[in-house]
Amino acid sequence: MATDQRLNIPGLQVFERGWLSANNILLTDDHQATLIDSGYVTHEAQTLSLVQAALKGRKLDQLVNTHLHSDHCGGNAILQKNYPGMSTLIPPGESEAVANWNEAALSYEPTGQLCPRFRFDGLLMQGQVLRLANLDWQVLAAPGHDPHSVILFEPSQRILISADALWANGFGVVFPELEGISAFDEVSQTLDLIESLQAKWIIPGHGAIFQDVEAALSTARKKLDGFVQNREKHARYGAKVLLKYKLLELSQAETSDFINWATGIRYIQVLHQKHGHQLEIHDWVKELLQDLARSKALSFQESMIVNL
Repeated sequence: MATDQRLNIPGLQVFERGWLSANNILLTDDHQATLIDSGYVTHEAQTLSLVQAALKGRKLDQLVNTHLHSDHCGGNAILQKNYPGMSTLIPPGESEAVANWNEAALSYEPTGQLCPRFRFDGLLMQGQVLRLANLDWQVLAAPGHDPHSVILFEPSQRILISADALWANGFGVVFPELEGISAFDEVSQTLDLIESLQAKWIIPGHGAIFQDVEAALSTARKKLDGFVQNREKHARYGAKVLLKYKLLELSQAETSDFINWATGIRYIQVLHQKHGHQLEIHDWVKELLQDLARSKALSFQESMIVNL
């Protein structure tokens, strides 16, 4: 976790969080204080502490979610509890699922991830402009990684809050594809949109702020081409991301218990049926874990599996 100082914009602070929690962006001016994305639930106390320390007794007026994956909105509930007057804005596509708290539609049940129930007070619409930190931020639809995701662009300083649509080293798992819904074209279109903005600064959902947008787009497009040509490659990548993410949450677990947990997760089951049915599901999951061990993402220590 760190606050990046290179992007020197009054009222803008970035809390770089690692991979379990998405980055948080705090924007303040004389009128309001807004936080963009709130991290994962197991980091909620740290999220609250970071916000409180930065605000120095001032209230948080607004919370904005770029999308509703658990690592971007898991701190919503604790922030709403501590700032009861705060308004929460979400993209429109999942408003009904949030209102009814449908954990299957919101991806928390099929991924095996956690997210406490939260409310929303308004919607982020394509073309809307948010006045934050005395700057005008354009709300732009960015489907692909998540069909309902938005990104925020500030044209005068050419700053893009890219969520998981673009990282320095790629982009987030294309979750619709894990369910058999074609979405690689949407990823490509979103990358084209980002290129057209000619941003000078990118604040990604994960990782440090960066400026070499051309290199990041090149890396992302190469990865996308590889996934388009080999959908099984993306499926295995997606499954390994789900396994690694849970291990990030747990730090360590009994190997047998972890494999049993994984085989009960709907996305893992669907991916196994489509891309790993030649093996029993327990053996397929163990093979994926061995791949992660070879890449130094985890280690097997006696009966335990340990995050690295």
